[in-house]
Amino acid sequence: MADEHLSPYLARALRELFAADHQVEHIRERFGPATTDLSWIQALSQEGGWVILSADRRITRNRTELHAFRSSGLIGFFLCRTISEKPVQKQMIRILQVWDSIEAQVKLVRPGAMFEVSERGEKFRSL
Repeated sequence: MADEHLSPYLARALRELFAADHQVEHIRERFGPATTDLSWIQALSQEGGWVILSADRRITRNRTELHAFRSSGLIGFFLCRTISEKPVQKQMIRILQVWDSIEAQVKLVRPGAMFEVSERGEKFRSL
């Protein structure tokens, strides 16, 4: 699931690239525009099994949202500020560079885990 801080076009491209193995959606497609973070976190928590790709680091700093995410059963990968400020094409390049590592990391961690996707390398910093 791609959050509202990422382009819907990026989510659509990922959906087409990985349709055989993953369900990729944009938050707006599922919940409409301007849905609060708490709303979608709670809804996806009830469904279970979602991995979130986000450029919204406020979730990691807002105590209420952070607690909701950590207890949700979701796993989050948050683009670092420098990636989130780049054009969508550069964001896509970085996401594709680490896609296999994201898939591997998801298999190793417990729900509620949150990671930063940095500009370089294949390792993620725990948030």
